[in-house]
Amino acid sequence: MTRLTPQDGPAIVTGAGSGLGRALAVELARQGFTVIGTGRRADALTETAALAGTSFHALPLDVSDPQAVREGFAQVRAAHGPAALLINNAAVYPRRDLFDESAESFMDTVAINLGGVVACTRAALDQMCETGRGRILNVATFADLHPLPASSAYSVSKGAARIFTRAMIADLADRFPGIVIGDWMPGMLKTDMGIPDGVLPEVSAKWGVELALRCDPGLTGAVFEQDTEMLPPRGLKGRLKDLLLLRRQRPRRLT
Repeated sequence: MTRLTPQDGPAIVTGAGSGLGRALAVELARQGFTVIGTGRRADALTETAALAGTSFHALPLDVSDPQAVREGFAQVRAAHGPAALLINNAAVYPRRDLFDESAESFMDTVAINLGGVVACTRAALDQMCETGRGRILNVATFADLHPLPASSAYSVSKGAARIFTRAMIADLADRFPGIVIGDWMPGMLKTDMGIPDGVLPEVSAKWGVELALRCDPGLTGAVFEQDTEMLPPRGLKGRLKDLLLLRRQRPRRLT
């Protein structure tokens, strides 16, 4: 299995100041990676650094600001070399009824949940293309398929980010097969954006990091939910062929 190692370059985790992002950064640091964690609050990143240790480097920035992202990622490149891993985790979930949203507040959410993914991915790709190898893992949800009440901006922006993943693959997979791109759905977590009885972020982070470190081109386009691959739907012809040939698709697992 092709895996990223700490020698391949630094790992960047967006939204590392709390919740899942903090847990991902801590787990990557535990495995020996130089980890750059972004976030809007420097004090929250300081708390992450206290847990992750000296291999964690805080990078305060707002991912919705493309210029700040470009400058921040350039600092990472100068200090630590080209990025080997990007986990696009930063997101906001304002929980506003549509009548409480303005066009401006709606697009503020889109700027973070979609624009942040685009800006960080674009900046990371410039570095990964130097080496021809890297991993981009986008933290995704089912919100676009089954929106909850008071989640219009979140659902639209996160759903669009899933489309962006597929669009990236369409543009890059043939030219840069060594840059592996995919979506990961961690499920409902016990975080500020999650639910009280959700999965602990420290547990989920072990799945996410394991998936992020797998740099097999065969994983490009794969979607995982928690620790299990979600197989794409099969049409009637495909299902009949599987039946006749006694084939059974088996999802890959991380544990």
